Amino acid sequence: MTSLRLKSLMVAVFSVLAGVLWASEAPAADGHAEPKKKFNASEVIFGHVLNGHEFHFMDIDGHPISIPLPIILYSPERGWTSFMSSNFEHGHKTHNGYAMLNEHSIEEMHLDPKAFSVGDIVAVNEKGHHEATVKVYDLSMTRNVVQMLIALILFVWIMLKVAGRYKKGEGVRTAPSGMQGMLEPVITFVRDEVARPNLGHKAEKYLPYLLTVFFFILINNIFGLIPGSANVTGNIAFTAVLGLISFAVILFSSNSHYWGHIFNPPGVPLGVKFILVPVEFLSVFIKPFALIIRLFANMVAGHIIIICLISLIFIFGELSVYAGWGASPLAIGFTVFIYMIEVLVAFLQAFIFTMLTAVFIGQAFEGEHHDEAHAAHH
Repeated sequence: MTSLRLKSLMVAVFSVLAGVLWASEAPAADGHAEPKKKFNASEVIFGHVLNGHEFHFMDIDGHPISIPLPIILYSPERGWTSFMSSNFEHGHKTHNGYAMLNEHSIEEMHLDPKAFSVGDIVAVNEKGHHEATVKVYDLSMTRNVVQMLIALILFVWIMLKVAGRYKKGEGVRTAPSGMQGMLEPVITFVRDEVARPNLGHKAEKYLPYLLTVFFFILINNIFGLIPGSANVTGNIAFTAVLGLISFAVILFSSNSHYWGHIFNPPGVPLGVKFILVPVEFLSVFIKPFALIIRLFANMVAGHIIIICLISLIFIFGELSVYAGWGASPLAIGFTVFIYMIEVLVAFLQAFIFTMLTAVFIGQAFEGEHHDEAHAAHH
């Protein structure tokens, strides 16, 4: 069955590539080759990994196939404005006195590339020139936000459905089935291999948070593997919020023993403490930073590799249609292989983030373990 699905996938991919590569060489109706825009790999890569105001799937004969999202803007000078992102026509037109920037409009308006980037929305006048005096606050539902909400709704629906079956006695007096059978081993694994070894007697207290973090990251990782979807976990803002929440949990779980070991390490010579104390204090902030960067870097790297491999087909296709076809089997083969690896990475990164969070929380109240052991000894 898996082999049949893989063959179907390969046939579909080759069919699409055939049309694209043929179109790139096909002459116009009058016998002359139509001028075409050169393939820009960096534009495709950043267009996928960065946030946006639409779900873009593909281009057919220069016409993008996408799902527009609502634009919600507020300006102190102009008030509230809302419309669909399709009114911008991918940055080629202005609407209601606003423009969505692309590479060409940034150059035409003589804007600073360090201050403005592709996809930003700015105020313009009747001539299409940037009005720097008009401040714009973009509160739009971007594709990262929309996809995260969809993933969250699906996650809550699945968990409520499974919980409802447990309340009815299914999976308690009988063996779990369906979605219960899939989720129960994962929940048991997080409890027995992540929470209990690192948190001890407080495992049950922190288990709901650890399970929420694990499944929320996992479902967003899996959603990001769907072609045309957003790479939510490859967005630094998403991982930063998760890291800051874990940082807050770690701080609220800490005790005097934890801070005492940081500012007055026992058994350390006084001269060494002047070096060790700043390092230990910085480690408090480095831990959540490591959580943020690890998840972000791993998820964005895999997506970039996949797009780079697919881009090789079109890069060679611009040289010659035969070169494009020649590069296709190798590029598609490596792409399918990396895609399978990314499925594993989706689970692995959710596990690593949850495991490190449990380790850091356990370290925050580790002094309590010593106190309990000391009391038991006496």
